[in-house]
Amino acid sequence: MQTAAEVELAAFGLRARHVIALTLLRDLGEQNQSDLPATLGMDSTNVVALLNELEKDDLVQRRRSPEDRRRHTVSLTAAGKARLDEVEDLLAGVEQRVLDPLTPEEQRTFYALLARATSSPSCSEALDTSRACMEDGASGIG
Repeated sequence: MQTAAEVELAAFGLRARHVIALTLLRDLGEQNQSDLPATLGMDSTNVVALLNELEKDDLVQRRRSPEDRRRHTVSLTAAGKARLDEVEDLLAGVEQRVLDPLTPEEQRTFYALLARATSSPSCSEALDTSRACMEDGASGIG
């Protein structure tokens, strides 16, 4: 599904990371540029490059923060919202084509398994939790 989606996104001049950033800005609203690396899980240099690409196509807008002139905020433009709507429609079509060989019951099972897999902690989060539990047990806490 990912390869099919990447091919379709290329027609828009976008990659998955662009769509993720646009979706985040739509869902969370205007964001401080300095907060985006942590939110997107990207290095700040890569976030700047990403925003440059999106801003060049008028999909996002960067402005000085009215509260702190040293900071910049980033928001989705009307063109960015429209492009994201187009991309989401396109991706829904890709998803349907990829899953079309499955029966409706198999599709429901597939979605349920995906939801379960993505709601569980990542390996590193689970490892951190396990370590914390072991440390608490070793120190007599718990």
